Amino acid sequence: MKFILMMHTRWGETGDYDIFKWPPSALDQHMKFLGALNQELEQEGALVGIEGLSAPNQAKLVRANPNGGPPITDGPFAESKEFLAGWWIIDVESPERACEIAARASAAPGPNGAPLNMAIEVRTFLSGPPPKRERTP
Repeated sequence: MKFILMMHTRWGETGDYDIFKWPPSALDQHMKFLGALNQELEQEGALVGIEGLSAPNQAKLVRANPNGGPPITDGPFAESKEFLAGWWIIDVESPERACEIAARASAAPGPNGAPLNMAIEVRTFLSGPPPKRERTP
């Protein structure tokens, strides 16, 4: 079963991604923790993909506009204190295993070394019919 594990975090008062304000040693410890988790998932054959995202102050929110041209709003977005920081796509045998991995990711250390307990949203990929393939002679 494929799942997406979405890491949500909070942004600071000025729209900065707080992780960039951490002491270098804390950021290094955090990244080593996540790197070890990623390597373990890769060796297990569960890791399909992983990506991190830029801070909200670099984001754009686009909606269709009936008067032409897309209206674009620059981030950060006042209505939201949390944002999607990145995700893992995993292929594991059960929802329980996906939640175990999410709990480990949630426990990544913060600036003082204590677990951050970040929200990790676990969602199952919906699958449709397999693509049709043409036979080659």
